[in-house]
Amino acid sequence: MPPLHGVGVLVTRPELQAMPLCRLLEIQGANTLRLPAIEIKALKERRALAEKLGPLENFDVVIFTSANAVRFGVSMLDQKRDLNLAALGGATARALNQAGYRVAIQPRDSLDTEGLLNDPRLEHVAGHRILIIKGRDGRQLLQQELTQRGAAVMCADVYERVPAIPSEAALAVVQERFAAGEMHVITATSLDIGESLLKLTTSELRAEFERVHWLVPGERVAAGLRALGLQAPLLEADSAEDQDLVAALVHWRSSVSGA
Repeated sequence: MPPLHGVGVLVTRPELQAMPLCRLLEIQGANTLRLPAIEIKALKERRALAEKLGPLENFDVVIFTSANAVRFGVSMLDQKRDLNLAALGGATARALNQAGYRVAIQPRDSLDTEGLLNDPRLEHVAGHRILIIKGRDGRQLLQQELTQRGAAVMCADVYERVPAIPSEAALAVVQERFAAGEMHVITATSLDIGESLLKLTTSELRAEFERVHWLVPGERVAAGLRALGLQAPLLEADSAEDQDLVAALVHWRSSVSGA
């Protein structure tokens, strides 16, 4: 019997990112239900942004912060294959590789911002010009720390996250599945997603959400959800990578079954 047989998981990632995770969960026996809590939308000021940045060859490092940054910003590379590229996380690196670009800086031990900043190739960057291609209103830690280390940092916002507005019918299905006891875990792979999910719930659904486990990628998101008032039990994965999320659920399930 698959390790997640009988486990219902509400997957709240944007639609395109949700499908691969759902497939992996279903392979392990889980029943999945999708309710995107945020949407990803491209920003349109591409020409003005390109003029502001100038030739990308003038940057010592170009950092992509997410797979969505690659999706909406890879065209800025203009098929230049000799740029010094850095990727925040495995999904970002894979997206660059699939687009035909080689990633020069990709930490192995930690897949978050802190892991990238700990890479020795970004330790001594005084006098370097660094470009960060990212989403609007994301974490500021990367820019702040590299600037503090003496780098001249520019940011290119190529997409934005906006709260999703699910239909009443979609919310009714979610309410029905939770009320029937068919859902046991909610994914919140970023604090943005968790916050948006909590805001779109009815009081009845919020009560259901407090009775199940939430799967989050580490302590930072966990602490952020607690600050928002969530009291539900939390399961912490090693990262927001699909395989780490599934591994955390499998481990939890096996520990519960063996108790």
